[in-house]
Amino acid sequence: MSNCTLCDLPTGDDPHTAPDVDGEFCCRGCLAVARSLDDVDDVDDLDERRPEARADEAFDGETTFLHVDGMHCATCESFLELTAGEQEGVAAAEASYATDTIRVDYDPDTVSAADLPERLSVAGYTASDRADPDPDGDDVAVVRFLIGGGLFGMMAMLWYVLFLYPTYFGYEPILDLGGVSGTYLFAQVWVFSSIVLFYTGYPILRGAYVSLRARQPNMDLLVSLAAASSYAYSTLAMLLGRTDLYFDVTIAVILVVTAGNHYESLIKRRATGMLSDLTTAGDRTVRTESGETVAAEAVDPGDRLLVRPGERVPFDGTVAEGTAAVDEALVTGESLPATKREGDEVRGGTVVTDAPVVVEVGEDATSTLDTLVRLLWEIQSSRSGIQRLVDKLATVFVPLVVAVAVLGAAATFALGSAPVDAALVGLTVLIVSCPCALGLATPLAIAAGIRDAARRGIVIVSDAVFEEAADIDTVVLDKTGTLTDGEMRLLDTVTDGASPDEVRRRAAAVERASVHPVAEAIVDAVAADGGSPARDDASAGPETATDGGVTAGDEGDGTRPADAPPDAADGTSTAAVTVSDRGVTGRVDGEVVVVGHRSLFAGAEWTVPASLDAAGETAREAGRVPVFVGWEGSVVGVLVVGDEVRDGWEAVVTDLADGGRRVVVLTGDSAAAARRFEEHPAVDETFAEVPPEAKAETVRRLAATERVAVVGDGSNDAPALAAADLGVSVASGTDLAADAADAVLLEDRLSAIPELFAVTRGTNRRLKQNLGWAFVYNAVAIPMAISGVLNPLLAALAMATSSVLVVTNSARPIYKEE
Repeated sequence: MSNCTLCDLPTGDDPHTAPDVDGEFCCRGCLAVARSLDDVDDVDDLDERRPEARADEAFDGETTFLHVDGMHCATCESFLELTAGEQEGVAAAEASYATDTIRVDYDPDTVSAADLPERLSVAGYTASDRADPDPDGDDVAVVRFLIGGGLFGMMAMLWYVLFLYPTYFGYEPILDLGGVSGTYLFAQVWVFSSIVLFYTGYPILRGAYVSLRARQPNMDLLVSLAAASSYAYSTLAMLLGRTDLYFDVTIAVILVVTAGNHYESLIKRRATGMLSDLTTAGDRTVRTESGETVAAEAVDPGDRLLVRPGERVPFDGTVAEGTAAVDEALVTGESLPATKREGDEVRGGTVVTDAPVVVEVGEDATSTLDTLVRLLWEIQSSRSGIQRLVDKLATVFVPLVVAVAVLGAAATFALGSAPVDAALVGLTVLIVSCPCALGLATPLAIAAGIRDAARRGIVIVSDAVFEEAADIDTVVLDKTGTLTDGEMRLLDTVTDGASPDEVRRRAAAVERASVHPVAEAIVDAVAADGGSPARDDASAGPETATDGGVTAGDEGDGTRPADAPPDAADGTSTAAVTVSDRGVTGRVDGEVVVVGHRSLFAGAEWTVPASLDAAGETAREAGRVPVFVGWEGSVVGVLVVGDEVRDGWEAVVTDLADGGRRVVVLTGDSAAAARRFEEHPAVDETFAEVPPEAKAETVRRLAATERVAVVGDGSNDAPALAAADLGVSVASGTDLAADAADAVLLEDRLSAIPELFAVTRGTNRRLKQNLGWAFVYNAVAIPMAISGVLNPLLAALAMATSSVLVVTNSARPIYKEE
């Protein structure tokens, strides 16, 4: 048996091929993707933008994924990768600050997975099992700011206001600054400033150290240079008996930048807190055939497991006993349940809906859902975090500022000034280079974007959104759960010679005995119209046969038990209803009513009007489920069940297309179900019947020539979301999809998609405005500092003014601009 050329799944004994496409494929969806995108010569060229290909694919060891608290830029990634690479037994490591994840390949004979978190918890970073990240990281940051800044920083500034600042403006000092009292005062200020710099400013100093280790100058290095230089100069001046001390500059720089970063983190935590109601798809225990509950880790290939209605199939395997409708939407994207009988394969993570089955675990004892989780983490951890724009600029700006400060000090000394005065010129250049404005430019602009997005029901998960969204060329939309609501409902009733209300009422009366999603849709629709009450799961009674349910595309033998006990008071007796995998039969109003698949009415005793046959075929072509209803030897109606498109989808795809973006629909559902979208003029291409393993590869092929955004909702979409330049998850999805996404739409509004692009464009523009002001200011202020017009105090005041302008600009609403 060969594997699929696109997604590497087994192709089976009858692979899909075509004369115009090289290779063999597991399904029509993969074949269609390959036919359209097979002209991509080298998908691995994507490594320059989002490195995912790995040089160590042949590594014969184990891989683990760790959560790392404290990462905030690309230099953190480089540092942690270097640190991991120095550990004995570690073959390779890749980190991503955007997801706080590091992927580690290691030799289990040399180092254990349990030891890796401790070995990678260095320089203030805290590594932990990904499923159990450090819960105290945010609290530590708050304590650092409140104690270091709110207490000691403000005490130092109070001494400046009372005793030092008046002397700068010619007033007599309250204390004798040259005596014992002055020494005592300066000592206190030095202690307080030291606490602010080395305690509150520790994350900034660590970031500077990391940037030097990684040889990537960043914003932290620039801020640290200004803060540490003013601290060092002031300490030396204090020891020499001078009174022109600039510890206040150190305090201001550290507190302003820390406050900006903390504000950004606070906004992000509030926004991501909105995701707490998303559900999880993970199962930790399973049930054996005898009913005993055991840990999933204890299951071996060949074991037989009992899966009851409403439970997930824990592992890929084969149905050993029973027949049931299985909901595969979470794993494959297929909106309609599929009937699984003895001998059929089932995927781990799918949901049994209407009857218990016994599943024999496959030879690898793996779950398709677990495979998707691993694929997601593979992509996330290898996806390089996008450097903030200010950090990119810092790689040039930091060395330039340092060079100007050194040259300015050297020139001043060469022209005859005292060494202290020359050092003061260099210090003034470092201070006036506006590290606060630059330090605030990014976090405040991003915080404003996150804030405005949250007001629109959009949670920004990754800062990379604000850089990536502006350059998106193609938007890939999942169908089930995104363009459609993913919920089965009664959409239409077609009748021939009977009242539509009567057809629905009688169908619901017998469907109450079934727990199949199609049956539930019919019963709920009638209940909503004030007809038969909604089905109660206990109403079927112990005598009801539950061999399965109805589903589209099945073929049956048409045999149905027709005998039933006398009617109950409400017109039907649920104990008299017989349920199988083709439909339901029961007595209603004294007549035997049959509801289900077309094959139930194939015998000579049934008359099927041509109009109803045509209605059923039309429903199937549209990707919906036609449910036939008949009594007294005649089919009298067809109930059309399916999921409905979301309101406004046409306006959204038109909006995206009008914005110059290509629109692609990608789904695991049938080609018939996707046809309505394929026919819309704003949709450029539609790929149907694409398995989840192939979705990420499809996105990679699209991304080989353009920047791609993916919008999806389910676990089957998570790898594709992570593989895209921009991943957007809708709120009806699982937490796995939200974990893979860069942004999450909390409201059932497709219109939030163009709003997301509008907010990100506005935020990107606001960021550039902030940086533009900071650099214009520097272009004017640095020459003034070199010429001696400014001293460190005036430089600090100018720096503060620049920072206020950045804060004010960032505080303005962003979305209204669009």
